[in-house]
Amino acid sequence: MKYINKPKLEAAFQGFLAQEVYLHSEATSFVFVRNFKVRLEEAFIAGDGPYRLALRFDEIGWLRSEGLTHYEIRTDGKLLLAGFDEFGRMNVALHLGKEPFLE
Repeated sequence: MKYINKPKLEAAFQGFLAQEVYLHSEATSFVFVRNFKVRLEEAFIAGDGPYRLALRFDEIGWLRSEGLTHYEIRTDGKLLLAGFDEFGRMNVALHLGKEPFLE
């Protein structure tokens, strides 16, 4: 994974807007959703690092993730985001894909 490049990440989200996508979200508080199918309407990224991300889903509402530091655009089209602390421990993860994630 690479440090977030805000313009590149915003461009990557364009490939998911107005489409049904699969979502995986996880936080260190052991709260997670996996293979949640939603229609992504908007994506906003804010901050100068670590970043905050807000995703709006059609008829469902919003999901907000904070503390994001890294991202990866995989060859299979999945977008992976994660937030790591100063010790390299992952605190938050958010993954988007057009196909379900492996269980």
